[in-house]
Amino acid sequence: MRPRQGKSILPHEALTFSNVDVFYGDSHALHGISLRLKEGRLLGLLGRNGAGKTTCISAAVGLLRARGGTIELFGEPISGFGPEAIARRGVALVPQGRRIFKRLTVRENLIVARRSARWNDGLEWTLDSVFEEFPRLGERSSHLAAHLSGGEQQMLAIGRALMSNPRVLLMDEPSEGLAPQIVSDVFSVITKLRSHGLSIVLVEQNPGLVIEIADDLLVLNSGVVALSDTVENIRGNNMDIYRHLGVVAAETAPL
Repeated sequence: MRPRQGKSILPHEALTFSNVDVFYGDSHALHGISLRLKEGRLLGLLGRNGAGKTTCISAAVGLLRARGGTIELFGEPISGFGPEAIARRGVALVPQGRRIFKRLTVRENLIVARRSARWNDGLEWTLDSVFEEFPRLGERSSHLAAHLSGGEQQMLAIGRALMSNPRVLLMDEPSEGLAPQIVSDVFSVITKLRSHGLSIVLVEQNPGLVIEIADDLLVLNSGVVALSDTVENIRGNNMDIYRHLGVVAAETAPL
């Protein structure tokens, strides 16, 4: 990884939702959602299945259009933009289920996502720096992506997103289907990315995993915000986030 030089002139809030409504046809999926991802921080987005987590991510990248409210990226409205226009402005997605190009090699998967670095601060990602971060991908750079293990495919999905040199990274269920040790490796990488100043939204089912690394938490329940606060405040006030998630605290990692 190569940190770029220069003082950041970006606004304090990287990604904001203000009273956002999203529909699937006539079905009201998000009800007046407000969300704040602060620059250089990690926002954990939690909720049960069907709570609206992936819908939020889809709206942020332009796959779904908000019918009400506004979405802004570093102060610029992006609510009506399509996925390509939003990606050009510095938003990258690590989608649920990886969705890598299985008939392309590891190297080809990375090259196809490459964008030049445009922002004044952060990290500049190249093939070399991705392979430095994920040595196993470097070792298998000429292999078809279909022949990678689940953990390697997840690393490739993250590396592909980083090749676009984003300033906001959205991650949808990166631990899904992975062995515990691989999950630990993935979350170590996420922690490192946050420490280098990347602004991250992390969608996860497991609250214990998210609480370990997040700065802020937002819990969705049936398309509305059930809880929004810093991890520090949640811990300090002994807030019961498990009640909002509909799970028993003993079944998950402790706060």
